[in-house]
Amino acid sequence: MANNAPASRPANPRFSSGPCAKIPTFELSKLSDAALGRSHRAAIGKEKLKAAIEETRDILGIPADYKIGIVPASDTGAVEMAMWSLLGARKATMVAWESFGSGWVSDVVKQLKIDAEVKEAGYGEIVDFTTVDFNTDVVFTWNGTTSGVRLPNGDAIPADREGLTICDATSAAFAQDLPWDKLDVTTFSWQKVMGGEAAHGMLILSPRAVERLESYTPAWPMPKIFRMTKGGKLIDGIFKGETINTPSMLAVEDYLVALDWAREVGGLTGLMARADANAKVIWDFCEQKDWIANLAVDPATRSNTSVCLKFTDDRIQDGAAFAKAVAKRLEAEGVALDIGAYRDAPAGLRIWCGATVQTADVEALMPWLEYAFEAEIAAQG
Repeated sequence: MANNAPASRPANPRFSSGPCAKIPTFELSKLSDAALGRSHRAAIGKEKLKAAIEETRDILGIPADYKIGIVPASDTGAVEMAMWSLLGARKATMVAWESFGSGWVSDVVKQLKIDAEVKEAGYGEIVDFTTVDFNTDVVFTWNGTTSGVRLPNGDAIPADREGLTICDATSAAFAQDLPWDKLDVTTFSWQKVMGGEAAHGMLILSPRAVERLESYTPAWPMPKIFRMTKGGKLIDGIFKGETINTPSMLAVEDYLVALDWAREVGGLTGLMARADANAKVIWDFCEQKDWIANLAVDPATRSNTSVCLKFTDDRIQDGAAFAKAVAKRLEAEGVALDIGAYRDAPAGLRIWCGATVQTADVEALMPWLEYAFEAEIAAQG
């Protein structure tokens, strides 16, 4: 039976999980108001940085008494700042179910050498949060970018917890409803759901986290780039746009443009709906096919942004080689770029479905996915 290539193609083949697709209306001309060649400490620079903070607060519904800072080194920098500055005051619990969460475990246990209980689950599964002791400081990812598994809600996190919750929400923010009252520290990067440029992280602190910063001094030396207090008091300027180091004003402008677009599509509700619609196309496709499945074991934990897939056909001789061949074929056809599974994850595909992706492009990709699968099955000989 002939395996003919589909007639239509995605208008935008960019399905990378970071940096992710730009907003659908993106043009370089939209960045013409960037404060290029100006100091980030000049009035215009401070104004734009503060606007990025307050627009983020407004769209995400972050409480007024939470602090929001723009920090170096993307989401990784934000998470490291939080762990180096806050952990060590009490026992910690490290929760991981994918590669980035496992990286935080390694940093805390091997580098900071903190007394920590480690709770892990395999790719496609999630740790049972009802077994977590929230009287300890708990570090976890909300959405596993490399596993396609997310927390469905924060119900298991008690309001009267004694410890802090430190949440890496980089592929969840702007696509999933984060319960701010359950999160003491939240981090994310502009490069995920908002399709922004890399290198800048967002660090969000609850009043409880600020209280810890001002009452606790870690035993280890603190690099300047991580310092958020001076003389036992929060350096409040960090959370008003006075960044620790020099940010890219071009990237700041790009983020502001993306935030304007987010408002145009309905704010957080609209952004979540777009991601949900994109992911549903793939979920429905997998339910109709017997050769591919969602990596997430429980449908309630399936990510609506980083959708991870596994091939299940018994004819596949080498799972890793097969998945790479499918991804390579789709890239060669120009219909899907950068959709191979993360290097530490099980063999398969990872298709980004965040809000900047158009649902019509995901729909157009599905016949190509089947085409590439059949072509690689035939190529096995």
